[in-house]
Amino acid sequence: MRSPTIFIVDDDDAVRDSLKLLLESYGMTVEDFGSAAQFKNRYRSGICECLILDQHLPGVTGLDFLSSLGAPLPHLPVILMTGRGDRAIRDRAARLGVSAYLEKPIADGRLMAAIRHALEQRQGCNREPVPTH
Repeated sequence: MRSPTIFIVDDDDAVRDSLKLLLESYGMTVEDFGSAAQFKNRYRSGICECLILDQHLPGVTGLDFLSSLGAPLPHLPVILMTGRGDRAIRDRAARLGVSAYLEKPIADGRLMAAIRHALEQRQGCNREPVPTH
């Protein structure tokens, strides 16, 4: 059975690389992007996967980008991460249907729990088990 693809959108190469290594160590398939535009060019509506999205991207916030996609997306649960969060961002994320809101640095266990939860929330998808160590 194929593992779900986890998309990572973050402009920080080190963050993307470390998240990719972590998730691949759990047997997940990962595609990473340095910008929202790169991800948008790749994503096709209805793909049943999971998106880890940074809030602070060049040219657009993660939430503005998510809003432009027509959130909430039932097939693409979103985990929003930020290094500079506040109540307004958390509240807007909740209104847009974000699955999880995580502040950096993110503990591995907390991220994996958020991914499991996000994948369980997908609607109209075949449920692949989330790999665990």
